[in-house]
Amino acid sequence: MSGKELALRQGYELQEYRIESTLGVGGFGLTYLATDTNLNLKVALKEYLPGNLALRREDQSIAPKSDDSVDTFKWGLERFLDESRTLASFRHPNIVRVMRFFQANQTAYMVMEFVAGQQLSDWVRARRPVDEASLRGVLLPLLDGLGVVHDSGFLHRDIKPGNIFMRDDGSPVLLDFGSARQAGASELTAIVTPGYAPLEQYHTHGKQGPWSDIYALGGVLYWLVTGNKPVEAAARVRNDPMPPAIQAGDRNRYSEALLTSIDWMLIPAEDQRPQSVSEIKAVLQGNQEATQRVSEITQRVAQTTTGFAAQSPTALAGGFTGVVLDREVLKKVEVELTKHIGPIAPVVIRSAAKKALSISQLVEAVAKDIEDDALRGQFIKRFANADSSTPVSQPSRPSAPSQIPTALAAQRFEATVLSKAEAALSKHLGPLARVVVKRAAMKAGDESELYLLIADEIEDKSERKTFIRKAMASRE
Repeated sequence: MSGKELALRQGYELQEYRIESTLGVGGFGLTYLATDTNLNLKVALKEYLPGNLALRREDQSIAPKSDDSVDTFKWGLERFLDESRTLASFRHPNIVRVMRFFQANQTAYMVMEFVAGQQLSDWVRARRPVDEASLRGVLLPLLDGLGVVHDSGFLHRDIKPGNIFMRDDGSPVLLDFGSARQAGASELTAIVTPGYAPLEQYHTHGKQGPWSDIYALGGVLYWLVTGNKPVEAAARVRNDPMPPAIQAGDRNRYSEALLTSIDWMLIPAEDQRPQSVSEIKAVLQGNQEATQRVSEITQRVAQTTTGFAAQSPTALAGGFTGVVLDREVLKKVEVELTKHIGPIAPVVIRSAAKKALSISQLVEAVAKDIEDDALRGQFIKRFANADSSTPVSQPSRPSAPSQIPTALAAQRFEATVLSKAEAALSKHLGPLARVVVKRAAMKAGDESELYLLIADEIEDKSERKTFIRKAMASRE
């Protein structure tokens, strides 16, 4: 049954509220346009109804779908009430106001101010390109409101253009706190709006905090400045294809401080982003020390990532080094390596090229997959003079070389984890998946990084994104 089929019918009366229409359907419940018949006032009424856990009975009451869902449903209901109580305490003109909350129909309801105006996307459409003064007129009030939310110990977790309304007087208001949760909770459900959600929101144990909302707001700003939706966070971690705002934005229209702030907010690594809205405001308000610090951070990140600016149609660059390796030489290495390890060679070369500082380093890295010691040595010698930037060291002679990668991988991850990853990847790479997973397991720090590493070998970008989403979801 769809969300709208679960919705209360038009005209249904709930205490002093009369349902007029359904405004939205989400994973945690439904939002209605309703009329407060006592005050003759339009309100937004949110109903707790997690579709994966509960259903609506004929008498309109809500009940868990099964005995297994009872405890989770009750826990969520208590959180809904706790959060309603906290959100009702917020007093800021740029945050939607929660007027009251109550229990009925075996569930709970939150009554919010109904905001008359336009979604940000509609407001922008008639004003593009938005000048910096107008953009700051949207950004600064939202930052102030978000600061109130964060100071209260909460996160919004779903900031996107669709959740920002522009009132008829031109002031912005942040809507839909249905995904809001207390910061620092031991487990936070995965909330993902592609392009706006940071990577830490793709799985339940991600390190979510104020910086997560800051990433999302940075995504909104990037869209406002460039006209393009940001690239999904999961696709930016290892090989970022998204041009930074400092390049994609119009430098004649937007200041360096604004564009650099957007890039800072959108850094994939959460610990390198601004940790509070006050840090962003310091840069936007012209604090020279803060501006210099942000410039250094964004430049350092750009130098350690294969970003848009580092890519070249005639070169292959390292995913973390920004170093350009000669494509013709790489092709020769690939041909030679194929003689030793077969058709997996192109995948191995591509993976190593993202981290190597020179051809010599790449050759040493891929040579580890050649089991015979003598052949491995000959392979390395063949390309000893491929570049002069890094001397080639002779490899040590390990015992039972063919078993070392497998043994190391097994020490780092349980067999079930590796088997699951291999099964998922084999749908894209076939039998090559086993080798790719084995190699990635020797580098990955945890299971999330393992999946990011192996996803890097999926050529099709859309398939890569889908793979990462499914992998993260399956681990919850």
